[in-house]
Amino acid sequence: MKNNTLTIMKKELARFFRDKRMVFTTILMPGLMIYVLYTFMGNTMMKEFLPDDSYVASAYVQNMPEEMEEALVALSAEWTEIDAEEAETVKQSIQDKEADVLVIFPENFLQAVQEYDVTSGTAAPNVEIYYNSTETQSDLMYDAVRNMLSEYENTLANKLDVNVGDKDYDCATDRDLTAMMFSMMLPMLLMIFLYSGCISVAPESIAGEKERGTIATLLVTPMKRSSLALGKVFSLSIIALLSGISSFLGTFLSLPQLMGGETTGIDTAVYGVTDFVMLLGIILSTVLVLVSIISVISAFSKSIKEAGTAVSPLMIVVMFISLLPMFGGDMVRPIYSFVIPLYNSVMCMNGIFSFTYEPLQVGITILANILCTGILSFVLTKIFNSEKAMFTR
Repeated sequence: MKNNTLTIMKKELARFFRDKRMVFTTILMPGLMIYVLYTFMGNTMMKEFLPDDSYVASAYVQNMPEEMEEALVALSAEWTEIDAEEAETVKQSIQDKEADVLVIFPENFLQAVQEYDVTSGTAAPNVEIYYNSTETQSDLMYDAVRNMLSEYENTLANKLDVNVGDKDYDCATDRDLTAMMFSMMLPMLLMIFLYSGCISVAPESIAGEKERGTIATLLVTPMKRSSLALGKVFSLSIIALLSGISSFLGTFLSLPQLMGGETTGIDTAVYGVTDFVMLLGIILSTVLVLVSIISVISAFSKSIKEAGTAVSPLMIVVMFISLLPMFGGDMVRPIYSFVIPLYNSVMCMNGIFSFTYEPLQVGITILANILCTGILSFVLTKIFNSEKAMFTR
């Protein structure tokens, strides 16, 4: 019995290690892709969430105390003193992301702090800091000023407050908050949904028919192989599209409630009909590309299981590309980048959800994806014409 067990083990291991493609996709590829993905995420997260030493914030202050001027100037900001009449204009500039922070000290701040009695039960002198949480540098500057004031407060036995009261110190609008949250999360979720819909139908339709032997019946019928390839791609795309849209709608409609709804200001109503039309065009063209890629890979596979293994690295690639908007900030992307399949789709989705897209970018993306689908369909036709590829079992 022991010898039989060892014989079976040797046979299975020999079969596995003789298949170089299986060894690469099963053992080497996962570790390699995870290493690249996590390395990229680590480097980009450091750049995104740590302050840029070369950036000088646009900061404004009202009633600046002379004793605190040196501490404020040390915060890598260009400070401009304003009066009460200019405060509202500066707040609007912060909302428009043209300024970073506004600090308003009470009049006679130092005297008020010194005279304040902690045991009196009255409100302590309040320093107001206005910022925009959807702008990275503004948010970082807010944290820096607040931390500086917290350290100063500790030396005064808690004789001052920061941003106390019912005022809204975050100048970001509901539209800004929704755009920031959706543009970071939804491109990744949507790409995963679309990929899941494609992977659930494409391998079974092509590799599955090869495995069952039914593909031979189709190939001997009097039809062009190109018609067979396009028929497969279009029909699978429709099924995957319906699956992806269903998952997307469920997520899109439930996300405001998941993130706090009215409390956080996230509202899907900020998106209009044009935004959804653009998004639908991107989704449809992206599904065509994904189905075409998976179909070509499946056509080279002998079984559904082998196709699933061969396609698995594509999932990591999709996730890698989908994470780019989280760490890309507000970088300007050249127009030629929108001809790169999948990457262009993610960038357009990010632009649509963040209200930063241009119709030209969407148009180039859709045309590039359709062209890519045509090329892959041509490749699939050539594979269907290959007896060796289609009938090797």
